[in-house]
Amino acid sequence: MFAAGLKCPGCGSSNIVDDDLYCQAQLVCVDCGSVVSEGTLADDPVGGTDVSYSRTTAVTKKPCLNLIKGLERVKEMCRILRLNSEIEDLALTYFRQAYQQESFINVTLQRKEVLAGCCVYVSCRQRDWPITLGTISSLLDADPTLVGGVYQEMIKILNIQAPFVSITDVIEAHVQEYKISAQHVTKELAEDSKVLTKRAVALVELAGDSWIVTGRRPLPIMMAATYLAWQSLNPNRHRLKLSLDKFCHLANVQKRKPAVMRITELKEVLCKLGRELPWVRETVTQDNVVRLVGDILDHRHTLLTRALRTHETAMQADCPQASALNSPTEEVTPSQRSESRDQTADASSALQLCPTDRTENQEGDDSHQTEDPEPNWGVRVLFAPPCVVHAKRRRVEPPHVQNITGDEEISDSEIDSYIRTPQEARAFALMQKAVSSSGSGNS
Repeated sequence: MFAAGLKCPGCGSSNIVDDDLYCQAQLVCVDCGSVVSEGTLADDPVGGTDVSYSRTTAVTKKPCLNLIKGLERVKEMCRILRLNSEIEDLALTYFRQAYQQESFINVTLQRKEVLAGCCVYVSCRQRDWPITLGTISSLLDADPTLVGGVYQEMIKILNIQAPFVSITDVIEAHVQEYKISAQHVTKELAEDSKVLTKRAVALVELAGDSWIVTGRRPLPIMMAATYLAWQSLNPNRHRLKLSLDKFCHLANVQKRKPAVMRITELKEVLCKLGRELPWVRETVTQDNVVRLVGDILDHRHTLLTRALRTHETAMQADCPQASALNSPTEEVTPSQRSESRDQTADASSALQLCPTDRTENQEGDDSHQTEDPEPNWGVRVLFAPPCVVHAKRRRVEPPHVQNITGDEEISDSEIDSYIRTPQEARAFALMQKAVSSSGSGNS
C-alpha cells in the first residue's frame, strides 16, 4: 500500500509503501530501503482505534456448570410434579440465591442436588401446593435425614418462612400413588381413590385426636391410614390376609418401616373406641377391629367422650378415696366447701399414687432413696403424646468419688464436732474416776 504525500528523507523518492510484516506497521522507501516512519501510533485518532468487544481480553461471565445442571434439575422436578410456572420460577430464584452462599458452593454434588429439591419443596409450601419432604427424598433417592438438614440450613440462610402444611392436605396426593384401581388389580382388591381418600382422611383425623400424629413423620402415618382404610372398606378374606409388605408390593409403592408401628397404634385406638359401641357383643381385638372401622369413624366424637369417661371411672374405682370425695352430697355448707377443696387436693394426689400405677411409698428416708422413680403421667391417661407414653429415661451421672489421702483440710465445723461439750466433759471425768476407783479396789 503506497503512502501518498510522503518523501524519503534519504533519496527524496516518493515511492514509499506501508510494510505490515511486523506487529507494528512501518513506512519503508522502496528505492533505498530506508525506514521513513516506525509506526502509525502517532497518526491514530486521539481516542484510539475502534476495536470490537469480542476481540478484547474481556470475557463474559458465564454461570458455573454445576449451577446450570442444578437449574435443569429444578426444572425436571417441577415437570415431574406437574407444578405451575409460578412455583417453578420461585424455585429457580431460590436455587440461584442459595447457590451463591458459601455453605452451598464447596459441597458435594449430592448435596447440591438435594438443595435443588429443597428449593422445589419450599416453593410448593409457600404456594399451598401439597407435598411432603419424604416425596422429595424419594424423588431424589436421597436420605431423608440429609434432605431435612439441607432444608433447615437453606431456610435459615435465606431467611425463608415456610407455612405449615397439614397432613390431611397431602394425603389425597399420597393416595393417588397407590395403583389399586380396577385397571391394575382384581375386582376383590380394587378400590376407588376418592372413597379411599375419604376414609384415610378420617383415620388420620382420628390419629390426630389420639396424639398419634404428634412428633411423627407424615408418610408412615399416611401409609398406615391408607392400608387400614383399604382393608376396612371391603373387609373380605382377600384383603384381610394381605400384610403391609404384600399391600405395598401390590400397590407398587415403597414400604415405610415405621408404618407397621403406626398400624399397631391405630388399631389400639380403634379397639379402645370399638369397645364403647353398644351393639357390639363380641370382644373387640386387633384381629376383628377392622370390620368396625366404619362405625367407629361415624361416631368417633361420641366414642372418644365415652372412652375417656369409662377410663376415668376405672381410675376412680382403683382409688376409693378419690371416688368417695367426688361423689355428690345433698347439702353442702360453705364450711364444708372449704374442707372439700383441701380434700380434693389430697384426693388428686392420692389418685396419682394409686397402687395400680406405681408401687406404694415406703417409710423412712432410706426407703425413699431406694424407691423407683414415679412413672410419667402418660401411663395414667387413655390418650397421650408418644413422647410421654414412651418417655426416655434421663441419664443419671454417678456421684464423683474423691480419693481420700488424709491430707485434706479440716473445716471449722468439723473441728467443733470433735470438741467435747461440758456435759460430755463431766461424763468423761466421772467415767475416768469410776475406772480408777474400780482399779484401786481390785488391787
